[in-house]
Amino acid sequence: MSTAIRKRPAEGQEPRVHGGKKPRYAFGSISDYKKLEVLGEGTYGEVFKARDRRTGKKVAVKWVRGNGAGGHGPPDIRVITREAGCLAACRGHESIIEILDVATDAKTGDVFLVMELVADGRTLRESLWRPVSEKGTRVMMEQLLDAARKIHGAGVIHRDFKPENVMVGFFGGLKVGDFGSAMRAKPAGVPYEECCVGTLIYTSPEQLEGNRYYGQAVDMWALGCIMAEMLTGGTLFVAETEEELLAETRSLLRGSWIWSSWRSFRKPGVRS
Repeated sequence: MSTAIRKRPAEGQEPRVHGGKKPRYAFGSISDYKKLEVLGEGTYGEVFKARDRRTGKKVAVKWVRGNGAGGHGPPDIRVITREAGCLAACRGHESIIEILDVATDAKTGDVFLVMELVADGRTLRESLWRPVSEKGTRVMMEQLLDAARKIHGAGVIHRDFKPENVMVGFFGGLKVGDFGSAMRAKPAGVPYEECCVGTLIYTSPEQLEGNRYYGQAVDMWALGCIMAEMLTGGTLFVAETEEELLAETRSLLRGSWIWSSWRSFRKPGVRS
């Protein structure tokens, strides 16, 4: 199975044939994958474990909800190409989920992203039910920061870093996934269409203030929030609205914010 993200030809352009078999732009067929079990679902659609009928390899398949009845049918192609393109741009990094193919259902028009399956299948959220040691936090944050370096170096902004979007494999290896909110980073001075995307409590101050001229630094803010969770076992912020979160964030930046989880955290040699 080819790992290339295939493109459609320009209007009036003849399809390019790869290896004399099929056009390079043609998507794969979901019939090549046998569905095994559902791994998760949400407003975006569904993620399930599947087996590639041709190779026997197990993969993770993300069904992207479409615009038809029951969520079936072709979704917004811009959303699909954006997510697949961002994943493809970040291919080859050990701490980022690998995209393998984009497949379609010829009968319903449904579109699927085929990705590598993380063996253990747990999310980082499931590992943060209690504080992580300083050493463990350092090991995990090194992986996440290295993944962010790859993502940003590829000209991509993730915009939804959170524990639920990080998979934990055997021996503690982390994999950043869910690029549904990701997009190509815009040049300085060019605004984004929306301010707040992703999950509220990981949203940066500039986004909360309605600034659409943010940059890749919003990912670093979210990673800082994740690091705080690792060290304390609780979320940095507890707000339920943008207004509440902005107030908590401003208090933190002024040095006057003490969130409940921090009361039990003491780092040797550092005054709390």
